[in-house]
Amino acid sequence: MQKKILLVDDEPDILEFLSYNLRKVDFEVVTAKNGKEALVLAKKNRPDLVVLDVMMPEMDGIETCHELRKIKGLEHTFIVFLTARGEDYSQIAGFDAGADDYITKPINPKLFITKINAILKRSSNVKEKVLKTKGLIIDREKFVVIKDGQTFSLPKKEFQLLELLASKPDKVFTRTEIFCEVWGEDVVVGDRTIDVHVRKIRDRLNLDAIKTVKGVGYKFENL
Repeated sequence: MQKKILLVDDEPDILEFLSYNLRKVDFEVVTAKNGKEALVLAKKNRPDLVVLDVMMPEMDGIETCHELRKIKGLEHTFIVFLTARGEDYSQIAGFDAGADDYITKPINPKLFITKINAILKRSSNVKEKVLKTKGLIIDREKFVVIKDGQTFSLPKKEFQLLELLASKPDKVFTRTEIFCEVWGEDVVVGDRTIDVHVRKIRDRLNLDAIKTVKGVGYKFENL
């Protein structure tokens, strides 16, 4: 089945360039020139993947990503930021908004297609809908965590990090494994990104099951 991609960028040349390369390898492509138009087209077309420029007038990529995540049925659709910016704070803000990955300008067409295929492969992995461990219920379909009868909605990267650690209790995940599984191999983020996200999970859930393994990474204790 043909995969549908929504491209959002305020530069017509980039839209034309990316659309051409995607259609050449049999993707269905829908384009939007700004965030507001993207929201309308996303509701109408239900894309498999959204490629979203960060720097846009009126509604930037961060805000657009936030709004896309509110659309029923698109809560788990993969969103990739297209950006020339490499600052850690920009990437962290994007991940907190619900983005899954980054593609950096200038864009090499072959690498771009390879990256898109890899992201779509990641998004199609089928998992059990509910993960239960250590007094937690992690609902992958509803994207919520239930602890002691209370329901929590975590930002996407925090949810994915908790889900990863809890999926294999007592396994020590190295920092490299966590970066690759949660942020993607090609995404460069600051060294403290994982630490910040773990601290937020602990604070939000009052959870002591996530343990730091000094010099290695983290594990989820299921005692």
